Amino acid sequence: MQFDIIKNSINSIVSLNDNEWKHLLNYVEFKTLRKNDYFLREGQICTAVALVINGALIYHKLQETGKETTTDFAFTGDWITDNRSRLNSTPSFINIKAIENTELIVISENNLNDCYNKIPKLEKLGRILTEKAFVKIAQQSIDLQTLTANERYQKMLHEYPEIFQKIPLYHIANYMGIAPKSLSRIRKG
Repeated sequence: MQFDIIKNSINSIVSLNDNEWKHLLNYVEFKTLRKNDYFLREGQICTAVALVINGALIYHKLQETGKETTTDFAFTGDWITDNRSRLNSTPSFINIKAIENTELIVISENNLNDCYNKIPKLEKLGRILTEKAFVKIAQQSIDLQTLTANERYQKMLHEYPEIFQKIPLYHIANYMGIAPKSLSRIRKG
């Protein structure tokens, strides 16, 4: 089951032969995060990428006021990392936290670079995943500037149907750039 998720995720982008799979699987480790455990804390340098086997995480920034600003979510089948921190070896501006018990398949940056050298197809996978992450961030920025709160809500329901079962409303509203009361009104409307 656990390997099926990583195989499906990778095979949707590149095809690996049996030897390449054996090599890759030597470099992955399984990690379990309990609710409220961190994959990455603000100020740390991100040194890994991970695939969510099951569970849910949020990306958030803790403001000086003590409030959290939610910037992204990750669910089963999503890849997580902080590309800015990982690729530049700089401290992260964000936290990545499990909001329910979560299982991950983790590949350290050192192992990832070794895999890129030994399995060139994985370099293509890394490029495509990074491009998808960039497009998602760009689209989020455009949506926040051009869509109404109701349109953003409808889009979120379409793209993340499980979100309201897994993510507290505060984080969803925060991500959408609206007050929690406004989100409640939209959901009722």
